[in-house]
Amino acid sequence: MSDGANDASDDTDDASDGREQPITAHDPAAHDWPVIESVAEYETGWYTGGYDLVEQPDGSTKKYYWAELPPAVVVVAVADGSVVMVEQFRPTIRETCLELPAGIVEDGETYTEAGARELAEETGFAPAGTALLESFDCSTGVLRHERGIVWAEGLAPVERKLDGNEFINVHAVPVEDALAVARSEPANDATMEGVLLAREEGLL
Repeated sequence: MSDGANDASDDTDDASDGREQPITAHDPAAHDWPVIESVAEYETGWYTGGYDLVEQPDGSTKKYYWAELPPAVVVVAVADGSVVMVEQFRPTIRETCLELPAGIVEDGETYTEAGARELAEETGFAPAGTALLESFDCSTGVLRHERGIVWAEGLAPVERKLDGNEFINVHAVPVEDALAVARSEPANDATMEGVLLAREEGLL
C-alpha cells in the first residue's frame, strides 16, 4: 500500500497518471481456461446470475455458476476518536447489524468518490480527505464482485440523503472498541475487513 492512505488525500497511486481510476467491469474471457459458452440465466435488477461452460486443463468441461454484482465500497470514517458506524436491519439474514457505511459504486466513480458520497448520504458526514486502503474480489468461488475499502477523515456535517429502503441509525463507536464491535454477532465480513485494514495501516 502506498503512503497515500496515511495522507488521507483524494489522490492514490496509479501506474498511468497517479490518480485512482474509475472501476471497470470484469472481463470473463480474460483467463487461460477456454469458455465454450457463457449464459446469463436470470437478471434481478440487483445482480445477474448464470454460468460459464469451461474447458478444464484435462480437456473435460464443467459449468461454473456465478452471480455478478456491481462493485461496492466500504468506508472507515473516524472523527473525535470514534469510528462512524450504521445500524440497520438486514432482511436477507433477518438480523439488525452494526456495520461500516457501504454502498454500490456508481458508473464512472472511483472507490474514493463513491465512499465519500455513500458516507454523506448514509451518515450525514462529508469527509475532507479519503484514500483507498485496498480493493479485492469477494467470494471468488461464486461471485463476480469487487469491493474497495476507503479511509475517510475530516468529517463535516451535511444533510443525509437516504434511499427509500434505508432505515439507518448512526453510531459513534470508540476506536478502541471498533474491532470488538465488528466481531460481535451478527458479524459482517466487510466491517471486519475495513477495521482490520485500517488498524494494520496504523489509522486506528
